[in-house]
Amino acid sequence: MTTYKGINGFAVQSVATDPSPLDEGQVWYNNASYAFKLATISTSGTWASGGNLGTARDALGGAGTQTAGLAFAGFAQPGDVQTAATEEYNGTSWTSGGNLTNARAVAAGAGTQTAGLAFGGGPPNTTSTEEYDGTSWTAGGNMGTARRNIGSCGTQTAGLAFGGYISDNTNITEEYDGTSWTSGGNLSASKRNMGGTGTQTAGLGFGGLTTAVTAVTEEYDGTSWAGGGNLNTARTGIRGGGTQTATVGFSGNSGSNTGATELYDGTSWTNSTSMANARNDAAGAGTQTSALAFGGNTPAVTVGLLTEEWNGPGSPVTQTITTS
Repeated sequence: MTTYKGINGFAVQSVATDPSPLDEGQVWYNNASYAFKLATISTSGTWASGGNLGTARDALGGAGTQTAGLAFAGFAQPGDVQTAATEEYNGTSWTSGGNLTNARAVAAGAGTQTAGLAFGGGPPNTTSTEEYDGTSWTAGGNMGTARRNIGSCGTQTAGLAFGGYISDNTNITEEYDGTSWTSGGNLSASKRNMGGTGTQTAGLGFGGLTTAVTAVTEEYDGTSWAGGGNLNTARTGIRGGGTQTATVGFSGNSGSNTGATELYDGTSWTNSTSMANARNDAAGAGTQTSALAFGGNTPAVTVGLLTEEWNGPGSPVTQTITTS
């Protein structure tokens, strides 16, 4: 009788938990759920529940990846109390990290879990910048303009801040070199609470609030902003992960909170699978095929704890093999 080992040259591994990361075509036996499983490639993208944050919050900052995420600041719930709490995600659960020096909400974030950047926020508006080394936060160079609700992307040594709220919306852009901020090219319009992905020299800003919620996307080349394809759903408070030519955008408020998810290819946005939990003022991190959404409001307090993991089209996903 032909066997799997005879065909492939190795036996099916028996494990108590599903392996990660997955390779397409990988087969294993989960001895906890008593099932054979197979890794296949996703064609539409899916959201799955992750571990809850330790502190329920909205208007928080985020950075990192799906398996090494960073959450900081925000309005802790219940009570809308500004917090300095930092948490780190390992792909399964959140644990406490070092607190920010300055508690704040609606702060912006960039970088990674071990080289993170937090800047701006309020109220009151602040120019404060802090850098995270995986353990503690230290002071960086102050921004040129105090503001909150800033769009952001980039790294700890090459950060990008755009838009935001001063006493009204602004179109100001600033660039960070790891030590100090300098002026960059202005957005086409003053707006706040945008989504941001990409790098300092290939950034993407999308959605936000002008005098109304907007669907406008702008692309940054390190000097100036140019128009990109509009979102299908105009909204403020949208978050995302990825690059200028491969981004996932999700959540926000378009009149009511939404879990709508869209994919950008450098030219246009297409609708994809919605999140399980509609939310606004969440945080996001990761890539177009492997992103993380955490915190936010519906305004139910419980949503401020929730984490969802996005595995986009082309990502390996687990399927149970049935014999019937």
